[in-house]
Amino acid sequence: MKNSEIAARKDAAISRGVGMTTQIYAAKAENAEIWDVEGNRYIDFAGGIAVLNTGHRHPKVIEAVKKQLDAFTHTCHQVMPYENYVALAERLNKLVPISGPKKTIFTTTGAEAVENAVKIARAATGRNAVIAFTGAFHGRTFMGMTLTGKVVPYKVGFGQMMGDVFHVPFPIEMHGISVEDSLDVLDKLFKADVDPKRVAAIILEPIQGEGGFYEVPRALMKAVRQICDEHGMLMIADEVQTGFARTGKLFAMEHHDVSPDLVTMAKSLAGGFPLSAVTGRAELMDVPGPGGLGGTYAGNPLAIAASHAVLDVIEEENLCDRANQLGGRLKQRLEGLRADIPQISDIRGPGFMIAVEFGHPGSIKPNADFTNAVRLKALEKGLVLLTCGVYGNVIRFLSPITIQDEVFNEALDIIETSLRECAAKAKS
Repeated sequence: MKNSEIAARKDAAISRGVGMTTQIYAAKAENAEIWDVEGNRYIDFAGGIAVLNTGHRHPKVIEAVKKQLDAFTHTCHQVMPYENYVALAERLNKLVPISGPKKTIFTTTGAEAVENAVKIARAATGRNAVIAFTGAFHGRTFMGMTLTGKVVPYKVGFGQMMGDVFHVPFPIEMHGISVEDSLDVLDKLFKADVDPKRVAAIILEPIQGEGGFYEVPRALMKAVRQICDEHGMLMIADEVQTGFARTGKLFAMEHHDVSPDLVTMAKSLAGGFPLSAVTGRAELMDVPGPGGLGGTYAGNPLAIAASHAVLDVIEEENLCDRANQLGGRLKQRLEGLRADIPQISDIRGPGFMIAVEFGHPGSIKPNADFTNAVRLKALEKGLVLLTCGVYGNVIRFLSPITIQDEVFNEALDIIETSLRECAAKAKS
């Protein structure tokens, strides 16, 4: 079987709206490596888009799922509940960085977690409006894509978005938007467009994912908390991509001396199994009545079992420390290339949530063509990379944190070689 043959079948059978980064069809995977249907090996620096912090098929995750598989696979927690759902909620209530008593619900996808966080915020405050930031990504459901601060490809052709959602510019100093600029726009928003007493919540990613791996400045995080407190709004931290050791801490909000009211999470929560969650202050989580939250597949027992194993692995293998070590080595290698790769505009990110941004030589003007060329060159050499950013000029590195040293070193060599070859070609 060949990749090209399956790709032809895909074109005939699947909507083109399901975009694909590669036309390489996976056959098997282990930790940070994937083999395609033709037997070619690839190093995975995409991680299923930040889903595999504990790697492909971690033995403890697989063992936990097999054990659950032998017991039962589905009852619907709302019909016949199960203890491991309760136990996982108890664990997250202890771990999520929110002050005071907490409660948790489980859902299936990151977008579903965001939708439920908005539902909870609206129910708890009796208000409708929600404020998000440009460059944000919060999902592909109607509320999710309305909150998302990027039109192409997420909003194109889908008609009118949800009402009472407002966007504020995300502060990116290198692109001329300061924290003061963002707060000034927010102030003008309150004067011109929406009464702050109608705003249920402000939602933000501690580090923007699809938006380009830009970290929320501490001053903005603190200001958002103060504004929420002043006006009775709730602060929602979207940790769908940033959670579970990726940033060198279990949650990215731990880098800030700020406590949100609600936290959404998904992706690496269950090591590749579909599970998401909302954890929040107990008094807020209890406002919706019985039946107002949940879902048929929400908190599937196999995914719950996987998540327990993931939390065990993160603790037992010290993955927060490992993320800091790997991220430091990656940053050091990239910094060493700055002098020879004039397209590098910025290298950023805490822990192992690292990105490199590319501009035109001598400028920070976004250079999407060079970015994509690097991605394709690395893929040709057996390394899977992802781009991001509103202009598509950022490469993000989302390898499993469990990657073996020898595989990581091999990947670093491919990154350097790809950058040098693309820079040389651009120069010629």
